[in-house]
Amino acid sequence: MLILLNKPYDVLCQFTDGDGRQTLADFVPVKGVYPAGRLDRDSEGLVVLTDDGKLQARIADPRHKLEKVYLAQVEGVVTADALVRLRSGVVLNDGPALPAKAQAVSEPDWLWPREPPIRLRKTVPDGWIEITLREGRNRQVRRMCAAVGLPCLRLIRWQVGDWTLDGLSPGEWRQA
Repeated sequence: MLILLNKPYDVLCQFTDGDGRQTLADFVPVKGVYPAGRLDRDSEGLVVLTDDGKLQARIADPRHKLEKVYLAQVEGVVTADALVRLRSGVVLNDGPALPAKAQAVSEPDWLWPREPPIRLRKTVPDGWIEITLREGRNRQVRRMCAAVGLPCLRLIRWQVGDWTLDGLSPGEWRQA
């Protein structure tokens, strides 16, 4: 079984939590499925869930180089230099990141409002970057953006391999 979920902001990417926070169980009533990879609590977007351990490993393990596409709203102007640095592979505190595909994009027209809203400052511009990775280290996109001087305000995973968020609102899921 394969389930695609649009994980909302402020939801833990696990099925249980002893502190009463929202988890995947609040949105997916299916038993026996587990996330193939994780999204941080403050990130949104596509989470692939499966009951197939081999498929879960193939999706989550960076050795398989399955591409994951993210849209990042960043603080500051997205410059050509920042994009070149992302494409070259920036050095993070846990070692160099693999080169990423990175391009400046417009705010997606399909984007839902985030609750709570992003705090924007009138005197500081923001922009959007589409980043494609083949590895999935802890908070990697956020750390890569910060390393090139563009702190991440909002992060949405749009695609994992051939699966996308297309047609899923936050909290909605479908079987693939």
